[in-house]
Amino acid sequence: MIHNRIALYRAERGWSRKELAAMVEVNPQTIGFLERGDYSPSVELALKFARLFGVSVERLFSLDPFPSLAEELSGQVHAPSAAQAPPFIPEKPLSDMP
Repeated sequence: MIHNRIALYRAERGWSRKELAAMVEVNPQTIGFLERGDYSPSVELALKFARLFGVSVERLFSLDPFPSLAEELSGQVHAPSAAQAPPFIPEKPLSDMP
């Protein structure tokens, strides 16, 4: 499952699902599915969201649940740096990937 902060950034800007859907050229239902975690975006769609919200894809999407906003604002949670993050290990060798 891919976790995201789409609802947070959308609400922060006061946009409806319908308005956001028009901006990224998808059906408004897709926004609802994404916000609930029922659907994972394509790379293209994830990049559109990141550009629209002015944040990195990593700030908007994560394989792990995001910490609560209260934790982030209090400074109790720090995002791991690239040096601290665990390495990516593919399920199969890269040579076997298309």
